[in-house]
Amino acid sequence: MRYRFTHLLTITIPVLFLFIFLSPVYAQNDEYSDSFIWRHALGGIVIGNPVAQVESVVVITDGGSLKSISDRGDPLWEYYARGRLTPFVSRSREGTSYICRTNGLFIAINRSGRELWQLDLKSPLVFPVLIGWDGRLFIFTDKKITCTTAAGYILWSKQLEAKIALAPVSDSGGGIILALDNNKILRIDAFGNTLSYLASSMPSAMASLKIERYGLAILLLFENQNMELFIPALGNVDSIKARLDLRSSPLAAAGKDSEAAVLLRDGMVALLTPEYPPPDLSIDRIPDDGIPDDRIPSGMKILWSETSHINPPGLTGGDAANLLFDERGAYVLSKEGATGFTHDGRRLWQIRLTGTATIPAFGDDGILFSGGADWLLYAYRLETRARVKQQLLYGEKSEGDYGTGNPPPSSSANYYFRFYEAEMQERFNEIRQAIRSGTVGASETEYAAYLMEVASNRQAYLQYRTEAARLLAYIGSRETIPFLANLFTRDSEFLVKAAAAAAIGKIGVDPEGLALKAFENAILPPSRLLDEEALIAVTEAIGALCRFSGPPLSEAGVRLLMILSSYETFPRTRIQAQREIRSLWNR
Repeated sequence: MRYRFTHLLTITIPVLFLFIFLSPVYAQNDEYSDSFIWRHALGGIVIGNPVAQVESVVVITDGGSLKSISDRGDPLWEYYARGRLTPFVSRSREGTSYICRTNGLFIAINRSGRELWQLDLKSPLVFPVLIGWDGRLFIFTDKKITCTTAAGYILWSKQLEAKIALAPVSDSGGGIILALDNNKILRIDAFGNTLSYLASSMPSAMASLKIERYGLAILLLFENQNMELFIPALGNVDSIKARLDLRSSPLAAAGKDSEAAVLLRDGMVALLTPEYPPPDLSIDRIPDDGIPDDRIPSGMKILWSETSHINPPGLTGGDAANLLFDERGAYVLSKEGATGFTHDGRRLWQIRLTGTATIPAFGDDGILFSGGADWLLYAYRLETRARVKQQLLYGEKSEGDYGTGNPPPSSSANYYFRFYEAEMQERFNEIRQAIRSGTVGASETEYAAYLMEVASNRQAYLQYRTEAARLLAYIGSRETIPFLANLFTRDSEFLVKAAAAAAIGKIGVDPEGLALKAFENAILPPSRLLDEEALIAVTEAIGALCRFSGPPLSEAGVRLLMILSSYETFPRTRIQAQREIRSLWNR
């Protein structure tokens, strides 16, 4: 009997093992349905797509509210806009949310739900805001683009000759790419400089690529399955035109480095990569990567294609689905569900949704957020992998920089009379006028360099040095903070210190904690700052940083404000610190 039982176990255990690991429950291509990890009542229908970031998600409801919910389903805050909102919300690296009322009132809300500033655009958003490397905003209204700093100061604006036909995309150089309904493709850099390309027809999808040795490239995909690859570095050379053997017309595309993920209308997903002509054997030496210096892609080839959750006949309309493509893989999102693929084309998971109000959002931590027509927000845990991002002390590291924090010398750097009052008066009037009129534009790097040279040079008049530091606030960004923090620390003039502190407060961000460290050194022994006017400027700047950036920066800032609120030597500083602390609790 014991033998029979043992024999039975030897047969049963392997069978059970195979059943468990070959069961659909554990298969790679799992299909989930109604397996939410939590749901949250919103008190309204979600309009526009949710946006997930910094361990939370924000949604706009039809009642004119922006609501933030943690990735665990806990309500964080609600902002009521006192009017109807357009269905677009974007978030910065610091967690600031940007929304717009239907009357054109543009609003910035920090990650704690506090309103930071407003800007009257005169007309509502037509596409979501894109955010540049240094936090600058590219804002799209009817036939117009407005570029502002993260603090809401206008750097430049551009009137377009036609309406924007496709959702604008960020490019690999920190600029943006637009497709107008007159078939023109515009590449606009961070300073408003524009490069125009006339496509053969209106593309149905586009993506930004980064081609080896040539940098930025713009991939255009058309309904007839033709493609055009425009490489700005090649100058007046015509674009590369070829045909793609796709089963259906493209609906959406997303680029990463030299590759592009493409979603087709029938639900297929394909990954494209540049294709090169056969090497010229007459070339004596071919580099290690196999691509001679003078070779240009002849087109794009398909690495793989797979089916998603979208069933034929598929989708219509360019806003019917979203496509994400990052180091984890490619993700297809639509009202009907979502599908995730690895970089080599293996399906990670698939989920089908019903009763959704908008396209869901897929967060960096693997959670899918879907707004239902039943006034509920649902969360689905689909991956345990988290997207790897480089973090600074108080925020996410940017993909690149525009060089505004360490610009080349200004055009007057070697001019002998540059610090003469008449010369400075004329130059400052020019910069002030550009700031007031929102026409800084292509002169931004030049202006930043000049103001930094004046602010840090003791040969210049003190009044101009302090004014230079203050003006930097209106064109400054996270890239400007290191210079201002260093100016505050090293300069011996109290008025310059105060101006540098005030500028930091206006900019409002301090991702590396440089400004807070400089302020802490000025507050605590042994190098305590002994000028009350400068200390008041520091106190106001700390309060502004806390209000703008929110936690965790505000936690460190409040600690410094608590120290300042107990200063017996400087009563005005103490009173100001107490005011700043109270303001943080009152929205």
